[in-house]
Amino acid sequence: MVLDRRLGPPDAGLALNLPGNAVQALGALGIGAELAELGVPIHRREYRTHRGRLLFTIDEDAFWQGVAQPRCVRRSDLLDLLGRDLPTGTVRWNCQVSAVQQTSDGVDVTLEDGSVQRAGFLVGADGVYSAVRSAVLGAAALRPALLSAASWRFMVPNPGIDRWLAWTGRPGTFALIPVSRQEVYGYASATGGSGLVDTDPTWLASTFADFPDPVPAIVAAALEDRTSLYHSPVEEVRIPRWGDRRVVLIGDAAHATAPIWAQGAALAVEDALVLAELLASDDDPGTVAAEYERRRRPRVAHVQAMTDRMSRAAGLPSWLTERIVRLIGPKQYQRTYGPLKTPVVGV
Repeated sequence: MVLDRRLGPPDAGLALNLPGNAVQALGALGIGAELAELGVPIHRREYRTHRGRLLFTIDEDAFWQGVAQPRCVRRSDLLDLLGRDLPTGTVRWNCQVSAVQQTSDGVDVTLEDGSVQRAGFLVGADGVYSAVRSAVLGAAALRPALLSAASWRFMVPNPGIDRWLAWTGRPGTFALIPVSRQEVYGYASATGGSGLVDTDPTWLASTFADFPDPVPAIVAAALEDRTSLYHSPVEEVRIPRWGDRRVVLIGDAAHATAPIWAQGAALAVEDALVLAELLASDDDPGTVAAEYERRRRPRVAHVQAMTDRMSRAAGLPSWLTERIVRLIGPKQYQRTYGPLKTPVVGV
């Protein structure tokens, strides 16, 4: 059974950037062919300065050859695909966890309406502000990401973007990823603590006014139709434990990190694959948490270290950041994603 605190399934929502390891992990769930029908494949990346100068490019086809093709899809489309074959009633909406009590042979989950759900094992996949984490491991001190304390995300009509694009400088970072010929997914934040990301969306216009085309036009489109504009803190979770006996945290609930390498969804799906394999092969659910963490910690720590490294580089003076990124950018990409090519199950 899945308990979801949302009132119901999302009707549209934003998009998800899925690097090759995310697509590979979703393929291990048996939905690779169907996933290939969603969104668009990403063949190339370009990193540019806030004045438009090209820093470096990445040939995604060549890098991920033999693993999986990166792509960007709508969140709602992916959720529909994942839930397609679930029996009716598997997901219960509007269920907020208020307390968790472990017993010798199970877990009692108390909801806000006072009802209690009994389970043999509990997986907390409830994000940065995880109620399961707070109930089992205590309140975690969330930290603002080194790159930026907040961000704006949005969906706008696609003006012809056919690759992953990012412009960065002291004013901020602006990224565009095509979801289809009709839509593009946008992300915008401050850079390296260079300023606050105001909750007033006009911050986008003032911050990126001098960025090259098509950035100003994209911002204008987002401000004209604000239905998809989404402002949120960029917070990270770094905690010493991810579980206790029959309770385990996965995804952002365990290890949220800044989206520099787009590993939020990727690591969450990988977590789920490893956890499912352990639960299927271990007769004692009480021993699973420790083994799950032993297998997952090194990979997550690698992503966190690479995220911190790029975040610190972005916080340097613009002229120095540009020189450093131009020199080390391709190597950092390879060093980050290279170890992630190895599948987490079936090896």
